Amino acid sequence: MEPLLPMSAAKVFYDGIFDSPRLAHPEGVAVHADGSVWCGTENGDLVRIKADASAMAGIAKNDGFLLGLAFDAAGNCYACDLRHAAIFRYEAATGAFDRFADGGIAVPNYPVVDDANGWLYVSDSHGWDEPGGGIYRYDLRTGEGGLWSSTPMHFANGMAMAPDGSGLYVVESTAARLSFVPIAADGSAGAPRVVTNGLSQVPDGVLVMPNGDLMVSCYEPGRIYRYSERNGLELVIHDPNAVILAHPTNIALTGERLITASLGRWHLAEVDLSALPG
Repeated sequence: MEPLLPMSAAKVFYDGIFDSPRLAHPEGVAVHADGSVWCGTENGDLVRIKADASAMAGIAKNDGFLLGLAFDAAGNCYACDLRHAAIFRYEAATGAFDRFADGGIAVPNYPVVDDANGWLYVSDSHGWDEPGGGIYRYDLRTGEGGLWSSTPMHFANGMAMAPDGSGLYVVESTAARLSFVPIAADGSAGAPRVVTNGLSQVPDGVLVMPNGDLMVSCYEPGRIYRYSERNGLELVIHDPNAVILAHPTNIALTGERLITASLGRWHLAEVDLSALPG
């Protein structure tokens, strides 16, 4: 499969190797309503990078290992934490960064905020070698909740809400596939179905483009895929040297730029999608 874009379309968005706090192996990335790019580090630092990538600043710290991030409509930031097996919330109004929810989740990996219905969905990766985990759901007001979709998954990872709110796209990393979990009319979880296989070889993050296309990042090798009903699965870009796309995990969109975390290094990368064929 030939990539649709050359590697010249990708570059480092922000290099934080010598910053304080250091941008140490970022996994989660999310774009704030003001255009700033937020990410978390292996040391539990929640950091904010200006929209023009001119500066980075530490926002909060919990001495954990921050994974996926998501904002709610009020600008609060939800962060999955590997070390504490919990979800933390950064309160925009006060600057507090406290434990928000856990409820039995083993490996909270990625959060999706459903403001309209008052829920926070979180993937539970469970473990690398055996199916398990699923998707948890918590009340956005209280943090109360528990297991929502109990069907065992193969390392449930990045997630994205369907534009019409009908369900969640979920990356299953060790199965190299993207699945979809419907949300029934009563709010319960439907049976997962496979959207596409062949995401060679360790997919990690997913987002929905404005036109409904799905973008999927691969931790290994350094690839970004696109899936659409009209074209099927396509390879957008591939970094054979893993220098710019250095184990890309979560992804976020700002304008025509795809921002990727680089778990293998100390930077965020960006991919210019303006020349991407339809």
